[in-house]
Amino acid sequence: MSAASGNGLEDESAYRWPIPPAEGWTADDLDRIPGLPPHTELIDGSLVFMRPQTAFHGRCMRLLENSLLEQAPPHLDVMREMAVKLDSKNRPEPDVLVFQIEANTGPQQTWYKPEDVLLAVEVVSPDSRERDREVKPRKYAQAGVPHFWRVEQDAEKGLPVVYVFELDPATKSYGLTGIFHDRLKVSSPFDVEIDLTAVNRRPGRP
Repeated sequence: MSAASGNGLEDESAYRWPIPPAEGWTADDLDRIPGLPPHTELIDGSLVFMRPQTAFHGRCMRLLENSLLEQAPPHLDVMREMAVKLDSKNRPEPDVLVFQIEANTGPQQTWYKPEDVLLAVEVVSPDSRERDREVKPRKYAQAGVPHFWRVEQDAEKGLPVVYVFELDPATKSYGLTGIFHDRLKVSSPFDVEIDLTAVNRRPGRP
């Protein structure tokens, strides 16, 4: 028998949230904790749960993943929503990442090493602004990920705006190298050109 919850929804049973150990969760714990919501991240030993995805967020990921896959050289691969184990206490999940193709270990793989990642991309959501703008890029940089893109939604056009950053190895911090509206065109980490106005088109359609 189901029981009615306080908001009127019926729940088969009350879910028990995992109780963290005193020293916090570790990156490997994410593969062992039962019942975690999809795309749970680990930041500084704390679990971070994702809110439902917006259409803008999903369409940006699709556009970037497809475009990067089409244009990446053969030694690179592209994946979206896969974790990077930065260290024992941090396992974020970039929206899109480009990595060395030999880093693929098989169908049960759940994360990549930061030294194999060439580019991490975060599409900013209302509930993740601070993490996507400050926390995660700082951690990617400290882990040595050479390129980072932050994608925001233009308030007037509703189209993506891409902020492109490159790592300064001496300071382990990112420097802004460009802000792109309508069309993204860069030569690093490889030659990429993306029509950002195509975000709402289906692939292969004019």
